[in-house]
Amino acid sequence: MTSRSALRSGSPGVHPSRRAFLAGTALALATAACGRSSPVGAAPSSGATATMRIGAIPDQDPEVLQRLYSTLADSVSAALGLDVTYVPVTDYAAAVSLFRTGDLDLVWFGGLTGVQARLQAPGARPVAQRDIDTAFHSVFVVHTATGLAPSDDLRPLAGLRFTYGSETSTSGRLMPAYFLQQAGVDPQGFPGGPGFSGSHDATIQLVASGTYQAGVLNEQVWTSRSEAGAVDPAVVRYARTPAYHDYHWLLGPRAPERFGDDVAERLTGYFTGLSAEDPDDAAVLELFGAGSFVPARASDHDRIEEIGRGLGLVT
Repeated sequence: MTSRSALRSGSPGVHPSRRAFLAGTALALATAACGRSSPVGAAPSSGATATMRIGAIPDQDPEVLQRLYSTLADSVSAALGLDVTYVPVTDYAAAVSLFRTGDLDLVWFGGLTGVQARLQAPGARPVAQRDIDTAFHSVFVVHTATGLAPSDDLRPLAGLRFTYGSETSTSGRLMPAYFLQQAGVDPQGFPGGPGFSGSHDATIQLVASGTYQAGVLNEQVWTSRSEAGAVDPAVVRYARTPAYHDYHWLLGPRAPERFGDDVAERLTGYFTGLSAEDPDDAAVLELFGAGSFVPARASDHDRIEEIGRGLGLVT
């Protein structure tokens, strides 16, 4: 049976004690890379080390994302012996566009943006998702001034000023809009039309300020911000959606020629091999709000694609 450390290094039989060596190797590669000045998307020059560029939809505060994905890039680099760097993007559409053009090799997408990216980049492969992404939820929140008590009835939201997150967010727009529709609420029919905050953190802030009376966001962000005491007491949880598949890592179709034919399997092995018993692994899992990662398949998001087509968000 292949060990977890072997999966990470890409070489069978590598002992965990070599992780420090791999980390040092990755650091040396990164240091050497600092001397290169190539535009994003440019092919590496002859003899240069190919850099794996990872990205993510900007669904949270940029400082949170920088800490999260820089830590992840260092971990992947040390585990697989690759030069890995995190490339921030401006919005959800940019993440999909840069993935399509090959400027990003591995991207953390939501369900909807992942579907959009796969359709635009034939041959892209899902490699992993968090354990919580197999049954993910959104939460509707309201300002206390509305007087609404927690309920499963979404109909009272229809008369409130309401904001989604990003226009192509799975947990901040697509699935909440679907569940509102199922409850008999026009997902576009809020007074003045719905707002689009751009991120889950921004949704909380806009409801707290009273700019909007209600909104919807990713449950994991809501939980982590609440536990950290970062949610204004004026914002309260109103309802929770049913479960659906959401976030996942998607690997670009050009990655095998850049990093080896087995790169998808090696990445799946790395992610699914992360263990809460290992301090370094635990740091990554904690930042992602996950207990573990599990394999992901394109078919996991068939329902997302169907709903996206129905709402005109997938063509």
